[in-house]
Order: sequence, then C-alpha cells, then structure tokens
Amino acid sequence: MTSQPTPWRATVLTLFPDMFPGPLGVSLAGKALAGGLWTLEARDIRASATDKHRSVDDTPAGGGPGMVLRADVLAVAIDAAGIAPERPRLLMSPRGRPLTQAQVTALAAGPGPLIVCGRFEGIDQRVIEARALEEVSIGDYVLSGGEIAAMALIDACVRLLPGVMGKQASGTEESFSEGLLEYPQYTRPQEFEGRPIPEILISGDHAKVAAWRLAQSEALTAARRPDLWTRKAGQKPLGRGTKNTTDG
Repeated sequence: MTSQPTPWRATVLTLFPDMFPGPLGVSLAGKALAGGLWTLEARDIRASATDKHRSVDDTPAGGGPGMVLRADVLAVAIDAAGIAPERPRLLMSPRGRPLTQAQVTALAAGPGPLIVCGRFEGIDQRVIEARALEEVSIGDYVLSGGEIAAMALIDACVRLLPGVMGKQASGTEESFSEGLLEYPQYTRPQEFEGRPIPEILISGDHAKVAAWRLAQSEALTAARRPDLWTRKAGQKPLGRGTKNTTDG
C-alpha cells in the first residue's frame, strides 16, 4: 500500500487570520485547496501575547512614528507553529529581495513556506535575525500589511503544483518562465473592432508561429523591462524571430 504524498503547505502568521483564505479560496487555488493538493494554516500572532490586552507591538526604540511588532511575541508565534527545519521562513517586507518566478518555482517544488505578515512600521530586527527570516518583496511600494503580499506569493506557487493547472504547458509558456515577458495572446472572433488576429497565428505554420512569438516576447521585454532584457541578453544568444508587428 503506497502512502499519499504530503501536500504542499503554507503557514501564515498574521494579526488578521480571517483574511485567509480570501482569494486563495476560489478559482484554481481554491479548487486545489478543497482537493487537498495543498494546505493553508493562518495563525493569529496575538495568540502568543502574554498580557491581558494581547499586546503585540510597542513604540520604536530611538523614537519615531508608528509601532513595531515585538520580537518576543513574534518569536513565540514562530516557535509555536512547529515548522520543520527544511521549510523556508519568509517575511513579506518592502525592503526584501524582489520575488522572482525562479524563486516561486523553487518554493513550489519544496514543502511550502512559513510566511510572516508584518504590520505597523515593521518588526523588531532581532527576531528577523534570531529566527532566520528571509525578507521578500513583491514590488517597490508599501502595503498596509503583509497579508496581500503573502496571498500573491502563495497563489504564484500553488498554480505550479502538479495537478493544479489543466495543461502543464500553461505554466511554462508565460511571462518570466524563460526570462522574457509573454507574447500577445489572441482568440476568436477573428476580427474585433477592425483589428484582426495576426495572419501568422492562423497560418498553420508552427515554426513561423514560434518565431513570431519569440520575437514578440523579446520586443516587449526590451521595451518594458530593460532590466530583464539586459540579464537575458547576457545569458545566451537571443532568437531571430520576425520583427515586432501585429499585422502578420
């Protein structure tokens, strides 16, 4: 009798556990959650507070506005989660390293992370160091807390889990999978408000279609994400597809 594989796990530490699963409970992620392909545990940080007011924050050392999550309370919350050593410990933070598709792919291939959602002015640096939290950012902007960022990270991982997407190719032919932005997509009707589908896409010539898509991806990446384009250009020779047009 063979044992069932352990599902991918996401453990979230938050001051607002009722925010979960939220959007993770619908669509592909929701179906996969209901089907047992992954599990979600949202744990309330306040449950680890020790005073009658369930205090989790205090004023910043050295002065300044706002409040800071306390190291002692958050450390107890992390320890109480009982996370295995092989599971990544992440902190959603605007000062973290930008989340990439490569990192998402690696996280999806693992057992699943513990994700700490910060609030207020941040969390005490000492617990970041003491519990080896890796700071991760989803963009150069500031949110009210880490919950929405955590949902974005989890959704990006869950869609890559085996059995979640209908066609496995859907996860390999999209933006960032090869270091490029995805090419434009079209479907019926063949003409929309005077704009036809590019003739090459309905030509039946798969080689020409592939070359056109590669050229489109390269042109879009160079125009919109020069940082990705420079990195890609330094990795390997680029394709020689058709020029960036939509008229076929």
